[in-house]
Amino acid sequence: MKAAITLFAEQGYDETTVAQIAEAAGLTKRTFFRYFSDKREVLFNGSHELEQLWVDAVAAAPPGASPMVAVSAGLDRVAELFAERLPFAALRSRIVAANPELRERELIKLQTLAVAVQVALVDRGVPVNAATLAAQAGVTVFHVAFARWVAQDDPTSLRRMMDESLGELRSVIAD
Repeated sequence: MKAAITLFAEQGYDETTVAQIAEAAGLTKRTFFRYFSDKREVLFNGSHELEQLWVDAVAAAPPGASPMVAVSAGLDRVAELFAERLPFAALRSRIVAANPELRERELIKLQTLAVAVQVALVDRGVPVNAATLAAQAGVTVFHVAFARWVAQDDPTSLRRMMDESLGELRSVIAD
């Protein structure tokens, strides 16, 4: 992953080949493909871990928790996951932002995350429509806060930024 990210940053995503990544990592192309289906997956490798972490947190929320409180429990875990990853996350974010194909893939992964959170909420007994709204809102809060987080230098500020984004969401939907 480090070799791929370095090459993407130095010469661009489109200009980087799997062969170059494998060589820089001291692997064969065949070995690369044992770990990743294509070079895009290097950038999205942790999405399953993120999804599972969030779903587990929703499931573990107190029984009477509202849908947004359960979703927020996931935000806590997500912030912990990313606490040590700011330099990597910032570089990855710039690479994704520079490539339309990668931006599209990012949106697909975010939608997949939202569906997983929705299912976890439904499993808790939340009605489908409410679960959909809460999951989509939570993932949007994460996405907006993450973009702010990678644009600054404080690795510990992601949770605070998610709280601020959640507060801003509440203020824009208040009657």
